[in-house]
Amino acid sequence: MLQQILTDMYIEPELLAELNEEQKQILFFKMREEQIRRWRERETQLGKEEAARVKVKKVSGKTVSWMKGLGDDVWVWVMGEHPDDKPYDQICDEIMAHRAALQAQREAEKLRAKKEAELEKRFSGLHLEPEQVVLSELEAQQKEQRRAEEELKKLELEERRKAEEELRRLELERKQQIYISLKEVQGSKHTREEEDTEWQKTLQKSKAADMRRRSLAKQTIEDHRRRSVKALERGRVAAVTKAFGSTNPAPPPKPKPRNTTNNSSAISRKGGMRRSVSTSSRDHIIRWFKEEQLPLRAGFQHDQSRIAPWFHGIISREQAEALLAEGEPGFFLVRVSERIFGYVLSYRSREGTKHLLIDASENCYMLLGDQIRFSSLCELVEYHEVEPLSSSGVEEYLRSACGQRAATADYTDLFT
Repeated sequence: MLQQILTDMYIEPELLAELNEEQKQILFFKMREEQIRRWRERETQLGKEEAARVKVKKVSGKTVSWMKGLGDDVWVWVMGEHPDDKPYDQICDEIMAHRAALQAQREAEKLRAKKEAELEKRFSGLHLEPEQVVLSELEAQQKEQRRAEEELKKLELEERRKAEEELRRLELERKQQIYISLKEVQGSKHTREEEDTEWQKTLQKSKAADMRRRSLAKQTIEDHRRRSVKALERGRVAAVTKAFGSTNPAPPPKPKPRNTTNNSSAISRKGGMRRSVSTSSRDHIIRWFKEEQLPLRAGFQHDQSRIAPWFHGIISREQAEALLAEGEPGFFLVRVSERIFGYVLSYRSREGTKHLLIDASENCYMLLGDQIRFSSLCELVEYHEVEPLSSSGVEEYLRSACGQRAATADYTDLFT
């Protein structure tokens, strides 16, 4: 079931509803790992294709040399470390003032050239031509001409002075306008940065949550590895004790974790029942149990003489919580899921009732997201009577079974 979810990268809502928070986090982590694996595989393939297309570049004669400092290391200057370094705001103000002055100067030069052309055009036609003066009146005309030329020059100089003063005034005003506009742009940028502060906080919270999920998944993997090693060691000790005939009384049997899929014909599924991840039909679930689970003696005790006291039929989450409401931590039952082809382990903890989905889709039984496989539901229950259920650091065990309460067992329709 888990492999199918990772292949399709999709989980049906009915199946998701059966998972508790811990199983959802484990499933999220595994789907994220699968996404990263596919992304890396795609990147590697694209890199190979790109390398095959790219031609060998010609060696260029251009080189880059770095300034060296003490110890023959690349010299690096960090702005603000030296006492003489200017603050960032002062540097920005000077840059904006310099840019405003340059732009105002360019605009003033254009206006000055325009004014100069107007003055030239205005006073060029007022100069007297000496060739037009009669020779008899040459001396008087020359004196009058000099006087007129002096007046014209004074008038021209006065006009140029006024024009220059006007240009300087306009340049100063324009410089102030440009500086103010640059400051407004910088202010709006700071405003946008302040508005992004809330988004940055949300991003940091998301990253922190992602780190917590990774840590939880890593802890889960380590816990599963520890459980597997301990279960294997118990199995080896029991086998050696049995082989050499120890005089001590034999310890109670411990469940053995199954790390590989059992392909024996004794637990092979019938080909007539079409597999489906989830269904909302009660009749389909009953048919699935009779055709695939009943031949495996699902829900029976080890000796297969009778049905285990913790086994229940197709009951809802609410019904299971009602049955477990008055029990102590460790009070548990295993029920057939009303939504999918599988089982749900419901048990009491200090925080309340918890539900763990049991995957029964690969000729074995295991908690969804777990790595330890069991050949029967009874082995799974016995294993977690001595090994904790949760991988989050809380020691939770299966202590006592919750049996039937009503006069008629709720699993009657599964066995009739």
